[in-house]
Amino acid sequence: MQLFTEAGTLMLAGMVFVFVFLGLLVVFINTVLVKLAQTYPDPVVQRKPQHNSINKKEAHDGVSPSIVAAISSAVTQYRQQHSKKK
Repeated sequence: MQLFTEAGTLMLAGMVFVFVFLGLLVVFINTVLVKLAQTYPDPVVQRKPQHNSINKKEAHDGVSPSIVAAISSAVTQYRQQHSKKK
């Protein structure tokens, strides 16, 4: 019985140590990231204003017919190339 108590105590101490270590690691990493984010901020990307030159029909249909044709052509070529290899 004493062996089980020692094993349980050792296991509990190990789990507490790992939990505390990982908690401190998370806190340390977050503080370092906050300081780095202040020193090296992410660049802000300037977006160009969108023009309303898109046809109303294309905007409502979703994908333009030329894109559908290009994808269909690519799929057909892919199938032709890979069916020859079998």
